[in-house]
Amino acid sequence: MNSPTSSLPLLIVDDEPAVLRALTETLERENVHVMASSSASKALALAKEHEFSVIIADQRMPEMTGLEFLVQCKQLQPHASRILITAVLSLPTIVDSINRGEIFRFIAKPWLREELTTTVKNAVNRYELLVKNEALQKETQRLNAELTDVNQALEMKVRDLELQRQALNHANLELATRYDHSLDLCCRILTTYDPLLGGQTKAVVEIADKMAQTEYFKDEERHVLRAAAWLCDLGLIGVPRELLRTFRTSPDQLGEHERTLIRNHPIYSQTLASNVDARASVGEAIRAHHERFDGEGYPDGLAGYAIPWTARCLAVAVTFVESSLPRPQAIDLVLGQSGMALDPEAVRLFLKVTHLLELPRQVREILLDDLKPGMVLAGGIYSPHGLLLISDGVTLTPPTIAKIRNHNLMAPINQRLLVFS
Repeated sequence: MNSPTSSLPLLIVDDEPAVLRALTETLERENVHVMASSSASKALALAKEHEFSVIIADQRMPEMTGLEFLVQCKQLQPHASRILITAVLSLPTIVDSINRGEIFRFIAKPWLREELTTTVKNAVNRYELLVKNEALQKETQRLNAELTDVNQALEMKVRDLELQRQALNHANLELATRYDHSLDLCCRILTTYDPLLGGQTKAVVEIADKMAQTEYFKDEERHVLRAAAWLCDLGLIGVPRELLRTFRTSPDQLGEHERTLIRNHPIYSQTLASNVDARASVGEAIRAHHERFDGEGYPDGLAGYAIPWTARCLAVAVTFVESSLPRPQAIDLVLGQSGMALDPEAVRLFLKVTHLLELPRQVREILLDDLKPGMVLAGGIYSPHGLLLISDGVTLTPPTIAKIRNHNLMAPINQRLLVFS
């Protein structure tokens, strides 16, 4: 037989010295390391001190039978292959022992050399297979334990990431809410400073939002257009109210210094808006929303496609809203400026979205004597002490108008009256 791969010795137990020597010499000629003993008790002592791949025992021995010896060896070395040699074949006993795993094979006396060497070789292979299987099982258990630990760590990491995602979503939502509040606050400041300016801002935002909902904008551009619509007139806070009124009603009466102040308001707006939205693209759109497509605008004299797309679209909305004309005339004004002050493509987009969706109503300022039934208030009416008399959005009726005028007789209403056209 080929030399067994196991480096462990074999243990042979037989009370007959001649048989013991014959077995030992036969196996040693096959390069098998053999430890032999003629005493079962001494062999058990060896089994406690050394590990064996194969244990061979004679059945008939004075201290105990070979089967009894192998049963004890099984307790000491469960992986060792146990072989019983017997001259008296008791088939039921042998079969039962094999079935219970107490012996691997049995060899009948007189044994044949080939049978012995082949049986031992198979016994060594069995031992190695059991050892390897046990090692694989331990390695599998170790890997499974590591995998369990890794899975637990991964689950914890996933839970942590989910918590972080939820926290981030909450933070983003809170940030978005604060951002919206900041925009609303800016609009309130404009409204407080000049109610007409606040109403125009809301109208510009409504148009800009409709334009931004189309497919002609990237996500970033949508944000820029909406934000710029809210913030583009912040710089007018620094312009005196009377100067604003003159600019709206009689712009030709303005001096050079006053014109410069008006023309610089996009720059002031850009600076103030950076405190609300620090994106450079938002500031650029705000700064350029009064540039003209033909290059005659302000503050930088940009022309054509040098003007940001968002600013060109915003310019159309601003032109329409700030015209203070009835809707048909305001649309005609926008069309008349196409290719000159306004980008024709932006005008076409404006016409497209306003054709499909209802335009925001125009806001205009009127006198108390101009109040007529059917008008809709664009801003609430308050007493001098801040008490709300009539909220915005109310359609005026003769009794409502009478109430306003009677209150004005008792406590003059000093705020500006704004209605939708």
